[in-house]
Amino acid sequence: MSELKHNRVYNFNAGPAAVPLEVLERVQEQWFNFQGSGMNLMEMSHRSKEFDAVHNETIARVKSLLNLGDEYHVLFLQGGASTQFGMLPMNFLNKDQTADYINTGTWSTKAIKEAQKFGNVNVAFDGNTVDFMRLPTQDELQLTEDAAYVHVTSNNTIKGTQFFEFPKVDAPLIADMSSDILSHTMDASQFSMIYAGAQKNLGPSGVTLVILRDDFYATAHDAVTTMLSYKTHVDKNSLYNTPPTFAIYLMGEVLKWVEEKGGVAGMEQRNRAKADMLYGFFEENPEFFRCPVSPESRSWMNVCFRLPTEELEGRLVNEGKAAGFIGLKGHRSVGGLRISMYNANGVESVEAVINFMKGFMKRNG
Repeated sequence: MSELKHNRVYNFNAGPAAVPLEVLERVQEQWFNFQGSGMNLMEMSHRSKEFDAVHNETIARVKSLLNLGDEYHVLFLQGGASTQFGMLPMNFLNKDQTADYINTGTWSTKAIKEAQKFGNVNVAFDGNTVDFMRLPTQDELQLTEDAAYVHVTSNNTIKGTQFFEFPKVDAPLIADMSSDILSHTMDASQFSMIYAGAQKNLGPSGVTLVILRDDFYATAHDAVTTMLSYKTHVDKNSLYNTPPTFAIYLMGEVLKWVEEKGGVAGMEQRNRAKADMLYGFFEENPEFFRCPVSPESRSWMNVCFRLPTEELEGRLVNEGKAAGFIGLKGHRSVGGLRISMYNANGVESVEAVINFMKGFMKRNG
């Protein structure tokens, strides 16, 4: 622990999660006097020229990293991804329409519940039938002809599954990418809409990234309350009301860090190395560590695993915390153990936790 800069711990929390240390240091340098303004950025007007530059630079970085053209709108909204569960169907689903949802875990289950309030929902794949331990194959999907849209959750933090190739569909494809956006290369142009709470891979809690393609946005309903209408935020460039200014600024700094580390391709190389290392360690020690997720569906972001007994799991969490490894406990709904290693978690953090677990296994195996 003494070797860690600023006496920081190894942060494996599922969210809010680690922010790159270089970003925190950079922000600290301008904490009291942002760009010579004499104030912190969060103290200044969202109409100021300083924040306007930050805001638009962050939009430009999102588009650049995802290779998005002018046909996409980038919004910074509030209320987390959970608000998008309802806002999406409120704007794009009528009572006489059907939307397809691929249910792969807790968050897609919640999204389905919200969508059912506005129109028909067809569950194109129900992961309950496999205890959410794997993702569907293309031929398992029961898709609706002329669906309003198809919704998928790209990564599942609680069960530990992740899409690396997305379903082929004819309807507009929508993705909740809250926990793995920018973690690996992909063709973002296949999506009509992407949304993501920032607090895992993009920065702090309090801001939600929403990306809308023009052709899908054009079909949005008019009879929607002002703050829940995408048109409101597109027309005003996310400045209809006071936005979460500091959260947008910090997101921009994280995006700048991603660029410096090789962009999305650099993140993919980094995340693949971490995942190979950690899953490989478990596979080498199957008598002590068990990962229940099917290998082809395993997440690079949230690695869920079990030990021989719950008593050992509790002991590992407690000893890990004492040794500076935070966030090893699995989600309260499923138990077990979980290591969340988003973009900000370096390879060295995974090496360190593996060394800790080797010692734990030796003492308790």
